Amino acid sequence: MNIPTCPQCHSNFTYEDGTNYVCPECAHEWSATVTEALSDQRVWKDASGNTLKDGDTVTLIKDLKLKGSSGVIKVGTKVKNIRLVEGDHDIDCKIDGFGAMSLKSEFVRKA
Repeated sequence: MNIPTCPQCHSNFTYEDGTNYVCPECAHEWSATVTEALSDQRVWKDASGNTLKDGDTVTLIKDLKLKGSSGVIKVGTKVKNIRLVEGDHDIDCKIDGFGAMSLKSEFVRKA
């Protein structure tokens, strides 16, 4: 049986109670349909396989040339407060000295 962990406290001791799941550690209850909806959400990962979420700080692992200019964003540049979006370039952010841009998650590592 595949019973999910608690979405609130991440406990492994959840159990099924009718059509709901219950966490004995934090007393959180949720329906099976909520769990199915959560499992359908996309998960973004960095170059090392760490899960990314909105608001994270990441570091570039590769020099990136800017399209339409001669500028380059260097390895080790920290990018704060990222926003995850759907699409080929799945991170929207602002980089100091360069402005707003989109990055691919495969070129960053979670800081």
